[in-house]
Amino acid sequence: MTAQDSYAAVEALGTAPLWRYYGDVLPAQPKPSAVPYLWSYSALRPYLLRFLKELSLEEAERRVLMLVNPGMAEPPATTTSLYAGLQIIGPGETAQAHRHTANAFRYVIEGEGAYTTVNGERVHMHPGDLLLTPNWHWHDHHHEGAEPMVWLDALDYPLTTHCLDVNFFELYGERSQKSSVPDDMSSRQFIHGQLAPAWEIPHTAASPVGNYPWAETRRAFEAIADDAEGSATEGVLLEYKNPLTGGPVLPTMGCRVSRLRPGFRGVPVRRTSGAVYHVVQGSGVAQVGDHRLEWHDKDVFAVPPWHSFELRNASDSADAYLFSFTNEPVLRALGFFREELPEDTDSGRG
Repeated sequence: MTAQDSYAAVEALGTAPLWRYYGDVLPAQPKPSAVPYLWSYSALRPYLLRFLKELSLEEAERRVLMLVNPGMAEPPATTTSLYAGLQIIGPGETAQAHRHTANAFRYVIEGEGAYTTVNGERVHMHPGDLLLTPNWHWHDHHHEGAEPMVWLDALDYPLTTHCLDVNFFELYGERSQKSSVPDDMSSRQFIHGQLAPAWEIPHTAASPVGNYPWAETRRAFEAIADDAEGSATEGVLLEYKNPLTGGPVLPTMGCRVSRLRPGFRGVPVRRTSGAVYHVVQGSGVAQVGDHRLEWHDKDVFAVPPWHSFELRNASDSADAYLFSFTNEPVLRALGFFREELPEDTDSGRG
């Protein structure tokens, strides 16, 4: 029997020789499938409007253009364990109520007059708002405005469905939920910073806040003095928090927003977390590994794990604002998060 015969024989018995797979099983450093990539909003928006016009709700219950990373096309994902898509809804339309294991959120890009109902609470949408749909919460959408609404959808389904095999999906018994609590109640309860309700509210891994309004986000930036140092890598960086725990808004996804002052050039950094960035306002450059991504208003770009990453604001006179979400909460919970700046040692920082 030859060596090749022996390998074929053990393979038929459901085994494989580890010594032939060392480089794949235990690589010296992360080798993500995702690649740096940018999705141009100005290029995609006309197609969103076209599909809104040409596709009925019966043909496409949710008109979403998935932002598919070229390195993660099957199954589709935007970067490691994270998914993003651009969803459009027209005046007078609704979207079927359902729930799923995957955590999700919406970041509103344009339009007025729509709301999401989450577990009986109507949460109204405005550009720049962050709306949460935690794990197994019923949710549906309604649009009562005059112009189309577009938002960025984000889910952790690559993690729940393709890595852990834990996803469940269920349709609500009716197309829409009935309102059971006052509109925007969760946001109004927690909008006052350190003054939070003192009566009993159940603590969960997800934030109880339905909407983090852009009006409050902008007010937070304005309250920070212009001479505040901020982050060397991402400028004046704010994190959306669960007010009951001080942790991330969702157990699997952390959300942040940064203000890059005119002429800002960040210190390069690389992290084991994957990230997706949405340009709220402004233009600039993201140098991700060997890829130069030139971003503009409302664009979206992906930063895969363990890629050198540097942000620059292209304007010498105007601020730029970037919303981002990452899978950092998962990595921190498991002890896998690592970050390196140029001055760091090879051991990195956990």
